[in-house]
Amino acid sequence: MLDYGAGNLRSVVRAFEHAGADVCLTDDPTAASQAERLVLPGQGHFGQCMGRLEASGLGDVVREHVASGRPFLGICVGMQLLYEGSEEAPGASGLDLLPGRVERLRTALPLPHVGWNSVEWTRPGNALLRDVDDRPRFFYHVHSYAVHDADASEVLGRSEYQTRFASVVGRDFVWGIQFHPEKSQEDGLHILGNFARL
Repeated sequence: MLDYGAGNLRSVVRAFEHAGADVCLTDDPTAASQAERLVLPGQGHFGQCMGRLEASGLGDVVREHVASGRPFLGICVGMQLLYEGSEEAPGASGLDLLPGRVERLRTALPLPHVGWNSVEWTRPGNALLRDVDDRPRFFYHVHSYAVHDADASEVLGRSEYQTRFASVVGRDFVWGIQFHPEKSQEDGLHILGNFARL
């Protein structure tokens, strides 16, 4: 798991450990480059998170890891960083691993969107969601920005907060989760366990 100064790392580590994973939290690009799987958690501002990721040298590690075909998971802002950029930080480029941009939630409802919300699965059968995507489930969300117009072939699950947005995306061995699986009880832990077993 990549430690690039973003918040919420310890709770994600504990959730993976609870799900049976052996976790190494590191800010060392050399150590991270040797990992079988990489997890990019994150909370906070897109531009600040991306700036820290690049300054640490871990941005290049992520790109090389994905290019090698090894499993990668971005959580919350970590998912948003997979895209080309964000309306939250117009001058900052993302990792550009998936096509599209992150935008402020298109809603008149209060922001951030905080609380339990259902996820409707759009492409059942993905390995990350094994034994979870048989029916709509509820997961814990905390965010003001999201991907509304993701490539439909890459959207595995959608949620709605007055407007629909991608809550789980995936392509090949790259996945992103907008909600917080570590705060989403049994179903969230099951998804983390699935990733650890890939």
